Amino acid sequence: MGTPSISVPFLESILNSGRDVVCVVTQTDKAKGRGHKLTPSPVKEFALSHGIPVLQPKKLSEPSFSEAIRAAEPDYIVVVAYGRIIPAEILQIPKKYPVNVHASLLPEYRGASPIQHAILDGKRYTGVTTMLMSPELDAGDILLQERIEIEGHDTAGSLGIKMAITGADLLLRTLDGVDRGEIVPVPQSHENASYAPLIRKEDGRIEWQDKAENICNRIRAFDPWPGAFTFYNNKKWGIWKAEVMEESFRSSAPGEIVEAGPDGIVVKTGDMALKITEIQAEGKRRMAVTEYVRGHKVEKGVILKGI
Repeated sequence: MGTPSISVPFLESILNSGRDVVCVVTQTDKAKGRGHKLTPSPVKEFALSHGIPVLQPKKLSEPSFSEAIRAAEPDYIVVVAYGRIIPAEILQIPKKYPVNVHASLLPEYRGASPIQHAILDGKRYTGVTTMLMSPELDAGDILLQERIEIEGHDTAGSLGIKMAITGADLLLRTLDGVDRGEIVPVPQSHENASYAPLIRKEDGRIEWQDKAENICNRIRAFDPWPGAFTFYNNKKWGIWKAEVMEESFRSSAPGEIVEAGPDGIVVKTGDMALKITEIQAEGKRRMAVTEYVRGHKVEKGVILKGI
């Protein structure tokens, strides 16, 4: 059970391991683009290209859906970013376990956006967990975990790729270990749980009163979606890459452009300053600041704002 592109390597690794995938469950096709053409999920496209039956229930409570899963007689249900809460009735169907792959070291960062929140919080490490599914969100017993380093240049996109590579291997080790009776589920420490709520578009708004490092983390955490942004003379700028500068520019106000040139646009923050190196003007593509300043005048002294 999965939907976005990050789920595909997990499905592919199961197939390559020689296991029989009896069916794939994914969300219904979505209307996309200007023509609102119905588009299948990446998981559906991959499954159909490999001859795997696909189920797309509108409601997981539909009797026909639970009947189809029972008829498949699965040993496991494996869930990777499916995007919907699965009823307890479905979780009880597999002969062995319903297994979920979660992109954090549980009980840390339960919830919808663990990758983004780990970067937002400036963590140096995160990881992947395989767990038993339970009716409570991401609270099931832990099967295996693998730690992953968050490097200074990592974005949510690049960290997601690391997660997929490590997680796909961890999933196979989990299934093999359970088959051999070598893995004993370990209950989570619920009192130590933290949460990673769903990211919204407006969360990308940069508050220049914040610390430079925190703003830099926000830019990385929201790449590729929803993107960090600010406003220059009431026009939206998407900010895609930036680096912390040690200068404090104490005479300047947070959000003030203190330097602007081909090396970057330097903005005062709540403590130090941030040098913007990749930008996206409203309605334009992403580009290096070096390229942007050739065709656009950026005035020193202008205060960037959140609205």
